[in-house]
Amino acid sequence: MDGDRTARAQARIEAALARIEASAHRAKGLGGGAAAPTGGAELAHLQARHDRLRAVVQDSLSQLDQIIESAEG
Repeated sequence: MDGDRTARAQARIEAALARIEASAHRAKGLGGGAAAPTGGAELAHLQARHDRLRAVVQDSLSQLDQIIESAEG
């Protein structure tokens, strides 16, 4: 049961990261969408935020893995 919750949580996090990445690609003009023109400084800021979010999520997943491992024995 805990494995199901963990898998669902990880799937939600991965889906959120995919949305963020797709948005970043659209903002850079790589996604084929009609993104509003964005300045280089704003793109750099968004990329930095994305990188920080990814690091926080990866850290959270590592902590979650450690908690699960310790709970399993």
